Amino acid sequence: MIAPSILSADFAHLADEAKAVAGADWLHVDVMDAHFVPNLTLGLPVVESLLKATEIPLDCHLMIEDPGRWAPPYAEAGAHNVTFHAEATDDPIAVARDIRAAGAKAGLSVKPGTPIEPYLEILRDFDTLLVMSVEPGFGGQSFIPEVLQKARIVRNLVDSGELRLLVEIDGGINADTIEAAAEAGVDCFVAGSAVYSTADPGATVQKLRDQAASAWAR
Repeated sequence: MIAPSILSADFAHLADEAKAVAGADWLHVDVMDAHFVPNLTLGLPVVESLLKATEIPLDCHLMIEDPGRWAPPYAEAGAHNVTFHAEATDDPIAVARDIRAAGAKAGLSVKPGTPIEPYLEILRDFDTLLVMSVEPGFGGQSFIPEVLQKARIVRNLVDSGELRLLVEIDGGINADTIEAAAEAGVDCFVAGSAVYSTADPGATVQKLRDQAASAWAR
């Protein structure tokens, strides 16, 4: 699965930018509040507008404080998957429950420096694990390969039947890094500048998908 990130798109033409990647599996929306991360992007009103402009399922990645308060409205609005950060709450299971009750899949994200082991027991309460392969807050950063061990650990648990979970990765994903991520067991790849900096974003989505599929086959 390929999820182009609109963080790298032209914010003045988001509807057109969504159409440019019509073949994508998800459309990744980075919500930042300038508190949890040192950047401010967009919020619920823009997501509501995007939902009217595209049929691609929206994958909302909330890099915000107090997700217990702010995450459920994204699900209520119609987002397909709503992910929040493990580091932003003391009760991730409760937040996941509220997201699911509001009609969306619930995702948990961890920063590059956050170990996955303390969260393995609660992952059964989630639909998605988003492994950050850059520090959250800004696009265009370089991929941190060490985080792939987290994907491998969770993939082993999924393959053994202990978890039912989609493994997603975000940060520095491009033609040079996607195969290593796929080989580590990642299911869904968020790509921003690697897609939207090209002349044909839709074709780039397909090329990345083909690369990932080839790596999975190996």
